[in-house]
Amino acid sequence: MAAPSRHTTPADPSGPAAARRMLRREVPSTAAVLADAQDFAAMRRYRTFPFDDHTAYLQQMETLLRSLTAQGIHTTVTLFDPVAYETFCTDADLDPDRPDSRSRYTAELACTGATVPYRGETLTRLLPLLIDEAERQATWERATGLLARTGACADCGEDLARAAFARASRAVTSLLDTLGDGTHHLVCSVPASGAPLLAVLHAASDDDGRLELSEAATLLFCTVLAVGVALRSPGGIVSRTSRTDDRDAVRGWILRDAWLHPLTAAEVFTAYCTDADSGEPVPPEHGVDYHAGLTLPDPPPTEGHDHR
Repeated sequence: MAAPSRHTTPADPSGPAAARRMLRREVPSTAAVLADAQDFAAMRRYRTFPFDDHTAYLQQMETLLRSLTAQGIHTTVTLFDPVAYETFCTDADLDPDRPDSRSRYTAELACTGATVPYRGETLTRLLPLLIDEAERQATWERATGLLARTGACADCGEDLARAAFARASRAVTSLLDTLGDGTHHLVCSVPASGAPLLAVLHAASDDDGRLELSEAATLLFCTVLAVGVALRSPGGIVSRTSRTDDRDAVRGWILRDAWLHPLTAAEVFTAYCTDADSGEPVPPEHGVDYHAGLTLPDPPPTEGHDHR
């Protein structure tokens, strides 16, 4: 007697399993990555952390991200901070040596942390973008916190943070108008408690001569400059402009009396050709000319009380 043949019933494309797969594609995922080897080493003290090699861990993470993308699942990536994780577990009364605690921390980061979408690229390309985004968010939080503490003018009651932001915005607009056509890379640095606040703005002229700007980058740039305006801090801006020739023009301005004033060519050279950490001189770049900053039009008269 012949043995009965084994028969597999094909999956019902409209059944519960298929419905769950479809729903899964509509539930986004967040992966928190230990990008730094030192942070990875800090997590190895937990018994339930299953990795002992950072390179292998990143390879496995990349494989997971690619797998989620292949399933049509939208995934964002954030940075896992062991110190912040420990604080989170203490505040939430969680055992940090549990996978579900790490999951809850990752879910919190999805709402409050810096994230970037994963689009199938390698982690080698993605992690620098994520680190930059985390630094921008940290700068934003520091800058807005400093502005929030400025309060109101004792004489007229005006919101000092709002007045400083309005003045900084006018200064940036005036600076870009004065620079004119070309591709401009601007860096704003403002001394603050601890490390200085830094913001970068990239502006490029289109075919009609209009400058194309990132709204988010412009907002951060103006906010950092506003901190300098509000705190009367000696901050400054350096611009690097590229046009049709093969040489770039570098210029600089210092923030004084709540407005941008041009540096001399010698001051620009010194600022641009000095190592920020060591203070040692560095050689000038090939194809770069160092110019005095351009004089900006005087700011419009302030309404009401002058806070300078």
